Parts: sequence; structure tokens; C-alpha cells
Amino acid sequence: MNILYLCHRFPFPPKRGGKIRPFNMIQHFHNKGHKVWVNSLVRTTEEQQETAGIEEFCHKHFMAKVNDKVQTAKMIFRLPTTIPSSMGFFHSTELKQHINKLLATVKFDLIFVHCSSVAQYVENVTDVPKILDYGDMDSQKWLSYTSFKPFPLNLGYWLEGTKMEREEKRLAKKFTMGTATTKMEWRTLDDYQTGITTDWFPNGVNAEFFKPDNEGYNSNAISFIGRMDYYPNQECMFDFCKNVLPLIKAVIPTVELFIVGAEPTEKVRALANIEGVTVTGSVDDVRPYILRTAAMVAPLNIARGTQNKILEAMAMGVPVVSSEMAAGGIDAISGEHFLTAKSPNEYAEALIELMRNSDERKRLSDSGRERVLTNHNWQNSMNRLEAIVENCVAQFNN
Repeated sequence: MNILYLCHRFPFPPKRGGKIRPFNMIQHFHNKGHKVWVNSLVRTTEEQQETAGIEEFCHKHFMAKVNDKVQTAKMIFRLPTTIPSSMGFFHSTELKQHINKLLATVKFDLIFVHCSSVAQYVENVTDVPKILDYGDMDSQKWLSYTSFKPFPLNLGYWLEGTKMEREEKRLAKKFTMGTATTKMEWRTLDDYQTGITTDWFPNGVNAEFFKPDNEGYNSNAISFIGRMDYYPNQECMFDFCKNVLPLIKAVIPTVELFIVGAEPTEKVRALANIEGVTVTGSVDDVRPYILRTAAMVAPLNIARGTQNKILEAMAMGVPVVSSEMAAGGIDAISGEHFLTAKSPNEYAEALIELMRNSDERKRLSDSGRERVLTNHNWQNSMNRLEAIVENCVAQFNN
């Protein structure tokens, strides 16, 4: 098949959540013998330079470079309209013109869009079967921010979430099928009752890259993985350091917390002033930091879709203590494959137990990795995707 593939972030290198899922799809389509035309945006010269190497995994690719100041202006311009600001942030006239040229010169058998914010480029195409992979339902993420942002900023998130939900419903009717990352996100999409067929396929993890190294760990150390320019990661670490870490220190005074993630803000860096807290900033490889800790904590109060950080830690054999919200996108059982907590006391108790009880840590280490191997395997996920594509093409041709 000839496949036109659009995504909101250029999917190479697959270093972060918004790139990992589309990259694995593109690689799978390529390995199956399909020709894939990848189209996306880049925002900096550095990001553009990093994309070298994508040629190995697709037929052709195109990136439109945009300027964040211009994109922000496009967002502001849409504030008084019914169009979500997100659509402005991911809009590029250059990308639109290129896609129109491709559609006029190449006979595509499938159009695949990852993320509703770039569905705008092909929403009016009617002669090709189309799949819109929402991944996470962005509207619900914006709406969840309203509980954590101060007035009147929270009204802005409510407005964007409300407009985005309306847009997600409208766009769904313009596509042959809609998909999501988790059962929870799929239920949200299905509850829209747009009349189109919906399905889901999970994120996986590269379990050969993220694997145990059996070199031991510091029983007094815990870790957190995540980009630290992302508000949900920031918020949960501020909350954790304020309300959970002191409870652990009362029992284990020498506890160490490693916050491992790119682009920490000044406020995040200030957490390193707390005794025992290390804020690493960008690192070439997160694995050595996580593997040397007794547990990885994912105490997110705002979370949608699959938290790749949880999958990666489980794949490395590092037990995870997660919020119930962050755990919603993981196909695993709390208490059997990982642990969940709802209060500072529950987080502290679970983490102290893992730091002190090597047998319990070993149990969760083994069961967590095994669950990832079976239920978050990219090949199994891509098999589901293959069935979805076949269903989409069959529906369109009937």
C-alpha cells in the first residue's frame, strides 16, 4: 500500500512519548513492504538535524519548520473563535501545500493521522480510507488541567478543552475509523457516539533496550522519569517532594530521589536544594539512573493515555509505584505487577517497603517485566493495528 502518514511531532528519533508511538507504526508499515510518506513539523534547527536516519524506515518524508512565536500567535488568534488553539499551534501553510501536492500526484491507499491536531490537513479528503489515531483524547487532558491551574488561567484550559472535545467529535465523522491508545481513551472516543467505527491498540516498549542489567541498586534510592518542561510531571514532583518525601525521610533519612528528565524549569531545578534530591536535566541515557534505584515513582495527578515511563521502568525490572490515574493506561494489575497509591501515606508506605524488602522488590521486578513482555509488546500491538487497517480499507470499499 501507499500510505500517507501525518503526525504532530516529527517521529524520529523516537525519544519521547509523542514520537515513540508513530515511529513504531511507521517502522511496522515499512517492514511490511508498504510505502510510507511521513509528513510532520519541526520547531528548531536542532530538531531538524536530529531527524537524519528516518530514511531507513520510510519511503519519503517531509518536515515543515515552524517558529514557536508564529505558532503562538496563531493560537491566540483562535481564542475568540470556535476553533481550538491547538489547531493553530500545529498549523503550517507549507505543510498543507505539500500534502495537497502529494494527494494530487500520488495514489494513496490509506491516510493515517496520529493526533487530532493535524487531522485538519486531510479532513476533507473523501476518496481514500482514513484512520484518525487520537492516541490520547487531548480534550480531556485540557479539561483535567482546570483543577490544578489558578483562576482565571483555569478558564482558558476549560475553554480549550471544551472546544477540543467538540472538534474531536466533528473530525471523527470525517474519517473512516478512529483509534486510541488505551481502553479508557477508547471508551471516551466511543462515548462520543459519532457513528464511526472505533478501536484501540496499546503502546509497547522496547524490552531489549529497556531491560535489567543485574548490576545491583541502591536500596535507599527512588527515581522519576519524565520531561520536566511538561506541566503534569512538574506538578507531581512538586507535590511529591512536599508531601511524600518528608514521610519517607522520617523512616529512611538517607533516602535519595533522582528526577530524571529533559528541560527542567528553574522551579524544578530548585527541588535539588532539598537534601537528597537530584535533578539531572537532560541525559543521554535514562537507564543507568533508573536501574540503580529501588523503585520508580509515577505520582501523576494529571494523566491521560499510556505513561511510557511506567512501561520502561517495568521493562527494566524496576518496581513502580503509580497514581491510579497514571496506571489507567497500563495493562497490568495493581498489587501483582506494580503498585498504586492514593495518598501521601500510601506512597510512602509502598516505597519504604520496596526499599527495605528485597524479596518484595524482586517479586514486582520479575512480574512487572513479564507483564510488559506479554501485554505491552510492540509486535502484538502492531498485529492489532494490521487488523484495524484491514477493517478500515474493507469498510471504505464496501
